[in-house]
Amino acid sequence: MTLLFDDRQVAAALDAPTTVAAMRDALLAAHAGRLVAPPRASAPLAGGRMVLTAGQLADEWYGFRSYDTLGHPAGGQLVVLHDARTGAVRAIAVGAELGSRRTGGLGAVAVDALARPEAATMGVIGSGGQAWTQVWATAAVRPLREVTVHSRSTARREAFAARVRAELGIPARAVGSAAGAVRDRDVVVLATTSVTPVLAAADLAPGTHVNTVGFKQVHRHEFGTDLLDAADLLVTDSPAQAAAYDPPLLTAVGPYRGRLRDLGAVLAGAVPGRTGADQVSVFCSTGLAGTEVALLDRLVRVGAAAV
Repeated sequence: MTLLFDDRQVAAALDAPTTVAAMRDALLAAHAGRLVAPPRASAPLAGGRMVLTAGQLADEWYGFRSYDTLGHPAGGQLVVLHDARTGAVRAIAVGAELGSRRTGGLGAVAVDALARPEAATMGVIGSGGQAWTQVWATAAVRPLREVTVHSRSTARREAFAARVRAELGIPARAVGSAAGAVRDRDVVVLATTSVTPVLAAADLAPGTHVNTVGFKQVHRHEFGTDLLDAADLLVTDSPAQAAAYDPPLLTAVGPYRGRLRDLGAVLAGAVPGRTGADQVSVFCSTGLAGTEVALLDRLVRVGAAAV
């Protein structure tokens, strides 16, 4: 029987620790060569593209995620999980929640691997769903004692801070500027749709870890080269995807080429991560292929264990 999940069911069944653990396992599997995770593919359509990411975990599962960039108000995402032994469709998830939690989980793994062990304050620029899951998941790997948030809408950032307080039990406050949100923070999250930089690297304290979730290509980017110049450590979840962007990522041009490390390799101890308390680390989230399918597989397993 094929299981079908909507956003409500995903949100009810997938907690942050489970999500983070699934993403850590997927990153390690990719580094070990067990997770096949090619760069995303896309097909041009009138007014946008149809995008597909696919992945395969040897002898366990394979599947894909599809979404479009047409901008329709009811546009959704589809994730399909196949059994590797039979080819049967085990589960389907419809909606944005699974993908958003997957991105938050990857961000939390990066925080756990790269931020200082004592990191306890978080500054967020952005107040949408991607910003929320970054805080939600990070709270599973660090004992956050305060979150500050800034976005263009006063009402949205106030609502975001209220949600953090109500659902996560973490003190949170909305602030009127990006600089105010990130100053003296241990962890900073950029989760915006901005095509121009939303922060100045000079506003970051020594030792800050930064997760970048939004645009990061040369023609549109939510951060500038000043952040890359300030970074002692640049890391991504998918070097293959980072190399495949067209137009290229900021990290793939000029003096930054070759500096981008693989988060899975850091987790496995194959390459060093943070080596000093004052180092600035930057995680460039690109979306490791197959991680949505891996999370759907974990969701199915959690559901089966609960029965």
